Amino acid sequence: MPVFPDPRPLTEHGGARVISMCNQKGGVGKTTTTINLGASLAEFGRKVLLVDFDPQGSLSVGLGLNPHEMDLTIYNLLMDRETTLDEVVVPSGIEGMDLLPSNIDLSAAEVQLVHEVAREQTLQRVLAPALEHYDIILIDCQPSLGLLTVNALTASDGVIVPLECEYFALRGVALLKTTIDKVRERLNPKLEIDGVLGTMFDGRTLHSREVMERLVSAWGDKVFHTVIRRTVKFSDATVAGEPITSYASSSTGADAYRQLAKEVVTRWPAE
Repeated sequence: MPVFPDPRPLTEHGGARVISMCNQKGGVGKTTTTINLGASLAEFGRKVLLVDFDPQGSLSVGLGLNPHEMDLTIYNLLMDRETTLDEVVVPSGIEGMDLLPSNIDLSAAEVQLVHEVAREQTLQRVLAPALEHYDIILIDCQPSLGLLTVNALTASDGVIVPLECEYFALRGVALLKTTIDKVRERLNPKLEIDGVLGTMFDGRTLHSREVMERLVSAWGDKVFHTVIRRTVKFSDATVAGEPITSYASSSTGADAYRQLAKEVVTRWPAE
């Protein structure tokens, strides 16, 4: 494991890098990674905006929000031009980290956007005012390769692919890579894969180790050195509605996400 330096302190904020957490398979750790990577980057002095772009609203719930009590969500921002970003953004409870919440209303956007002009660029348009206020914007995508995910990829500079260390998770990644390539070719030439992240790793099982080996042989340097191991603390932190970095600050899970934050930052051109 290489030693990654702490990210350099920032004197000013803005010029955000937008990153999608993307994998069409569910339950691979997209939401957990979005929350905890965001919180770790905020610890290093970055201004972070988390975008819940999944109609299930898991990111919002994981930060302690009630999906039934939201007045405005990202759905309103997408579909109503009168709604502004400032009206929808809410504090996450973590210093330096804000949230664009979501709930089941967002599932209607996929149908309604089909008839819009430049439908793939809708999210990019509504996020544009946020770029000057934040250093990093993390988008938690839904587990599908539909129009919402294409919107997220079109708005992004990079993609992080969380991948559960088990065989079925490996199978779908080729399809995801094809989608990313198409978006890069047709909609967003600057899009690149920042890295592939092994999650739910259990070093005691041969299966986990074999999947990790196959991942490295297929993706090479794109695979992050940091691996997120299974721990019950992630579930406990979700129930508590806060990131593991504050819920169990000295746990191995919190340390892994801090390590990932350092590694992610070293891969960015601007750094």
